[in-house]
Amino acid sequence: MTEKTYSRADITDWRPEDEKFWDNTGKSVAYRNLWISIPNLLVGFAVWGMWGIITVQMLNLGFPFKPADMFTLTAIAGLMGATMRIPASFFIRLSGGRNTIFLTSALLIIPAVWTGIALQDKNTPLWVFQACAFLSGIGGGNFACSMSNISSFFPKRLQGTGLGLNAGLGNFGVTTMQVLIPLVMTVGVFGAAGGGSMVLLKDSGWILGKIVAGTPTYIQNAGFIWAAILVPLVLAAWFGMNNLMPLSPNYGGTLAAFVKIFYLWGITCAVGALGLYLYLPAPTGLGLLNMWVALPLIIVTTLLVMKLAAFGEMKGNIAKQFEIFRNKHTWSLTLLYIVTFGSFIGFSMALPLSITVIFGVSHVPDAAGVMQHTLKNPNAPSALTYAWIGPFVGALIRPVGGWISDKVGGSIVTQVISAVMVVASGAVGYVMMQAYGSATPEQYFSTFMWLFVLLFAASGIGNGSTFRTIGVIFDRQQTGPVLGWTSAVAAYGAFIAPVVIGAQIKAGTPQYAMYGFAIFYALCLVLNWWFYLRAGSEIKNP
Repeated sequence: MTEKTYSRADITDWRPEDEKFWDNTGKSVAYRNLWISIPNLLVGFAVWGMWGIITVQMLNLGFPFKPADMFTLTAIAGLMGATMRIPASFFIRLSGGRNTIFLTSALLIIPAVWTGIALQDKNTPLWVFQACAFLSGIGGGNFACSMSNISSFFPKRLQGTGLGLNAGLGNFGVTTMQVLIPLVMTVGVFGAAGGGSMVLLKDSGWILGKIVAGTPTYIQNAGFIWAAILVPLVLAAWFGMNNLMPLSPNYGGTLAAFVKIFYLWGITCAVGALGLYLYLPAPTGLGLLNMWVALPLIIVTTLLVMKLAAFGEMKGNIAKQFEIFRNKHTWSLTLLYIVTFGSFIGFSMALPLSITVIFGVSHVPDAAGVMQHTLKNPNAPSALTYAWIGPFVGALIRPVGGWISDKVGGSIVTQVISAVMVVASGAVGYVMMQAYGSATPEQYFSTFMWLFVLLFAASGIGNGSTFRTIGVIFDRQQTGPVLGWTSAVAAYGAFIAPVVIGAQIKAGTPQYAMYGFAIFYALCLVLNWWFYLRAGSEIKNP
């Protein structure tokens, strides 16, 4: 079937592997799309991950929810962000890059505004916040289509650099969110239209110091600020980005492109809502499934429903992209990407509340010798002051990981960082155990933070190396879907880490969560060696 041009944004001739074409035409087009893609992806990460900071401040302001309820908000956002990546990995071929990035970014305005409205009243029921967190998953889903789109613009020799820049700078959304939200909470940025302030019941803080109890706080700005930032970004996507027709042949025009995205995401939301209802405890859900049953059930059901519900030309396109599941390297790289990005986003989600719970109280035994975790620690470090540091380092170093991998090979880099993460994760677990059994846990905080910064740095470098490996192994038609799929599964780290760490903190054994992660990293280290580094490997150090 011949390609058809639907708008001036469509490009029919695209040959990035042709060096003359790349130098004369392709390079400028690719980098223009990249520089517009990055801030849109950054805000997507910010909206997706904002519940890690919002929940901390909700506790400080006295919202009537338990810490366990707060962990459900980060978990819901994490699960839906990952689940929405599954169909998003197919959007570029089905709907075109420019159409997809514009619509998926514009949709983020909905959870941003709704969250701001909900946060204006402490009496807002929990289910409303859970619905906002559910829709915030759109931001997490955007990563898959963004990476799939950018990969199609760059030649293979620059895959690590191009994808590293898009993902690495896009990941700054986590750090930007963790710094900007506490800052805008201190000022009535939107005036009377933004609502009034609330008064802190507990000391809070951000990177310039502590904000003491009694300070007026505009927590609703945590949502409204992203809506204000998104407006110019989505306009830039609409007027400055392109659809590559060789990758998105006959997408059907802008309206048809939008309908396909809404259709597939509607199916995904239905599956995700059902899975959460079966997983979450009462009163939100039935609590019938544990996490390790709910996750694969949601993933498999989403894929199955997508395939069965597709129709017309969409059916053929989806079937063609499902061919990635026949390739063993899709599955090996999925596990390796869980090590890198899954760790990055999972720890980003779980770290703020972990700091608050582990270091915010003095852990002392009562008269019967039973350890109590309720006495406020007057020397507690503020999560809002420190939680941004690790994600900042991980995002900053991610493009470096892609650049190094372009020079020495992706799998060597992945092997080194996996070994580092095994050691660092085990060490973090030991420090958490010491802090959770101490009346003065703050004495362990410096070591705790440095080890987590090391984990974030290693995961950031590994993000770049894994992307390089995918870009080399797969052809141009399959690279995008594989990037989307692997990032979708890895994004479940945003759900797994808060749940696992939260459950182990509740059980009084937070170290077990980190020891479990260390064992997983060690297994993946062996897998990476077996597939890509041993003497008889089919593909050597891609």
